[in-house]
Amino acid sequence: MPTSLASHVESWRPEPVTDEDALPPAPAAALSALLDLPAPAAESGDRLPPLWQWLYFLHWAPQQALGPDGHLRDARFLPPIPDRRRMFAGGRCEITEPLRLNQPAERTVSLAAITPKQGRSGELLFVTERQEFRQDGRLCLVEEQDIVYRSGDGATPSHPAALDASTEPEPEGPWQLRLHPTETLLFRFSALTANAHRIHYDSPYCRDTEGYPGLVVHGPLLALLMLELVRGNAPERQVRSLSYRLHRPAFVGEHLLAHGTPTDDHAQLHIATHREARHATAEVTFA
Repeated sequence: MPTSLASHVESWRPEPVTDEDALPPAPAAALSALLDLPAPAAESGDRLPPLWQWLYFLHWAPQQALGPDGHLRDARFLPPIPDRRRMFAGGRCEITEPLRLNQPAERTVSLAAITPKQGRSGELLFVTERQEFRQDGRLCLVEEQDIVYRSGDGATPSHPAALDASTEPEPEGPWQLRLHPTETLLFRFSALTANAHRIHYDSPYCRDTEGYPGLVVHGPLLALLMLELVRGNAPERQVRSLSYRLHRPAFVGEHLLAHGTPTDDHAQLHIATHREARHATAEVTFA
C-alpha cells in the first residue's frame, strides 16, 4: 500500500524565520509599468497597495538548488513529500495599517497548518504559511497563503485542447479591468516575483510534462489584478481584510476580465475569460 502524504509530514514542524526588507520604490514602480497602471508615489512613507508585498522579501536561490520544475528542491516550508507538485490555491490578509515604502520592514514566516485531503487527482496536502509584517515594531499586516501539494503526476486535470485568443468575456459588474497577457508579460512578472516555475515561461514543458495547452497565468497575478479594481475605482477606501481563491488556470493569450461589485463595506471580485466565469474570486472589506 502506498505511503500516505500525511505520514511524510507527521514530524515536520519547521521553525519560523524572520527577514528584513527596506521596501524601496523600484519594485512597485516596475509592477506598475508592467501592468500600465499608476505607480505608488516614490516618496518615503507612501502606502504599498494590498498584496504588493509579494514584490519584496524575495529569495534568489542558487541555480543548482532548483528542481526540474523550476521550484526549489528543498526549503524550510516545502513539505518533505516525494515528487512534489505544487499549486497556489489562495490566501487571506488582515491589514491593520498599510506597509510604507522606503521604510524598513520585518517579516516573520511560520507554518500555520497542514491538512491532508482527498481530491479528484488523488491525495493532496494543503500547507498554510503565515506571514507577519512589522514596521517600527508595529504589526501592520498578517497574511496567510494556502499551497496545495500532490505527489507524482496523479490524474491529469481537464483543460481546453486549444486556446481562443480573440474572444473577450462579456462585461459584468460596475468595476472592470481587462488584461490580455502575453509571453513577455508573464516572463517579466516571473522576474519581478523571483518565480522560476516553468509553467509560466516554458511552453514545451507546459504541454508535455504538466498537460496544459499553453503558458499558465500566475495565480498571484490574478489576485493582484482583482485588487487593482479597488485601487482604480475606490482609491479613497482603505482595505481592512481580503481573501481570495484561485479556482481554474487561465492561459497566455486569453482575454481576462477582472470585475467587481462594491457595497458600503465590502466588494466581491472575480476573474473571467470567455470560457470560465470564475477563474479566481476575492472578497474585500473596507475600514
